[in-house]
Amino acid sequence: MLKSELIERAARFRSAEGDSSRSLSDCPALVLNADYTPLSYYPLSLWPWQTAIKAVVLERVDIVSSYERAVHSPNWTMQIPSVIALRQYVKPSEFPAFTRFNVFLRDRFSCQYCGSPHNLTFDHVVPRRLGGRTSWENILTACSACNLRKGGRTPKQAKMPPLVPPIRPTSWQLQERGRGFPPNYLHETWRDWLYWDIELEE
Repeated sequence: MLKSELIERAARFRSAEGDSSRSLSDCPALVLNADYTPLSYYPLSLWPWQTAIKAVVLERVDIVSSYERAVHSPNWTMQIPSVIALRQYVKPSEFPAFTRFNVFLRDRFSCQYCGSPHNLTFDHVVPRRLGGRTSWENILTACSACNLRKGGRTPKQAKMPPLVPPIRPTSWQLQERGRGFPPNYLHETWRDWLYWDIELEE
């Protein structure tokens, strides 16, 4: 299957048709930094429609694209923003938080011993009983079967070398990983601002 087909299947862009009758809860705004790149990719930087409109009124963001859906007050009508850009640049932190999700993302949601994407858990490369720490450099994603098979041994003792040694990733590296895992919800007006680009076909 072509890469473009895989991406389309994973990230079914919702058509703008029917926007005017769309539920307000289905109208999140994609938030871009002042340089017009998403604040984050995974999780994707989204604001609920109320937050987006409040930011517009407070002149903290510019509207890039809108849904056909509108909200009304006695004095004005506003189309709900689908893409907004911050007016002030927010510098991303150099290193991401050490969380369960970010470890999975670093390891591409696959076991670092056998490559399986199923029944994922964590493994201390150097077991805690041998002084191994719970840190980026000593934790990796493992399926339950490999975790059980390795037990309280080191990879060398178990003859199970990791496919990729665990490292502390930068935020940029995790952003790159995140681009390969599109969320289930992508509105068509977000296409130009996300970098899960589909190869052009002649």
